[in-house]
Parts: sequence; C-alpha cells; structure tokens
Amino acid sequence: MLELDVTSSASVRACVAAILAQTGRIDVLVNNAGYLASGAVEEVSLEEVKAEFETNFFGAVRMIQAVLPVMRARTSGTIVNITSLAGLVPLPFWGYYSASKAALESLTETLREELRPFGVQVSAVEPGSIKTPFYAVDRRAASMPEYAARRSRFEKAMKQFEGKAPGPEVVAQCVSRVVNARAPAFQNPVTLEAYLFPWLRRWFPRSWFERGRRSNFHLDDTRF
Repeated sequence: MLELDVTSSASVRACVAAILAQTGRIDVLVNNAGYLASGAVEEVSLEEVKAEFETNFFGAVRMIQAVLPVMRARTSGTIVNITSLAGLVPLPFWGYYSASKAALESLTETLREELRPFGVQVSAVEPGSIKTPFYAVDRRAASMPEYAARRSRFEKAMKQFEGKAPGPEVVAQCVSRVVNARAPAFQNPVTLEAYLFPWLRRWFPRSWFERGRRSNFHLDDTRF
C-alpha cells in the first residue's frame, strides 16, 4: 500500500514515482476519490466549496497529469473517471457536488478526444445511488431555517434511496468491464436510475422533468 493524498501535488508525484520505480509502467488510472458537501448553495461556505473541488475535480486532474507522460510514451493505458448521475442530473442541496462531478464529466469527454491519437482510452463511470459509507460521512452545512423543511425532506428521501441501493461491487464490476474492453464507451451508467434519469431530462419538457424531480424527492410534500 502506498500513501496518496490527491489534494497534494507532492503526494501525487511521490506515489506515481514509487509505482514506476516498482513496475516501470502504469496501465490503468481510476479516479474515484470524492466526498459530498451537502447543503443549499447559500449554506455551504466558500472554503468548503473549494475543498470539495480540490478532491473531486482537481484531485483527478493531478492524477491525470502525473500519469499521462508515461501512458503517452507507451501509447497505451486506460483512464476511468468516476463521475456521478448527480453530475448529469443536478440535485437540490447537492449543488456543489453535482457541479464538481459535471466538471469531471466534461473533462473526461475532452480528454477522451485529446488522447485518442496516443492510444490512451478514457471513460466515465456514472453511478446512481450506491450503498456505501459515502452518505454517512458527508460534510453537512448548517441548515438555515429558510431551507430547513425542504432540505430535510430531500435528505430523508435520499436515505430511503440509499437503503434500497446496490453495493459498491456493481461499480467495481463496471470499472472492470471498461478496463478490459477493447473500445470502452465514453459513458458507462451504473444502476437503473443512472440510465433512466438523463434520458428523461433530455426528452421531457423542462417543466415536466422539474415537477417530477420535486415529486420524487418530496420537496413540496409536507406530509413526508
């Protein structure tokens, strides 16, 4: 095991150098570091926003820039970025998490084309709700009374979704398929909602989709 802090450029460089010293090559990079800073846009401090992007987005950038010279030199390699359904279908009270994952999704698409001539494959894996400690250790901003009722209903609904969700093995299986594929797809959804919700958002009128999202998370249902 090697120590790695994706928010530290020195740590990233040291980890990559240690791997190269042992193996002489890096075939696969999976960027899965991330956490959730939940709360309304107004509730989350700018410091916490910056910290979340340091891990969820810039952490991936550091890792990518560290391994690319090796992969390009060997004209082979696979980069898998774990984005999120929330990056494709943003959620209320998860605004900054959604934004960080949307940024990573866009970067993945750009990188995929830039690295195509060098034989380096780039894909996004897009999980929906997954049953992990992720929700238990999120950094919740203090709730303002103006948002408290709707935020509480949203968080209650999310806990119910998470309780019915599959475990992280389904994400690992998807990553394995991508890594072993000769020509992996750009987008690789995990869970039914990760397939369904982006399609609904794309094809339904905006007002219908927004009404459905409010209903799905009981945002306006005071009985929930």
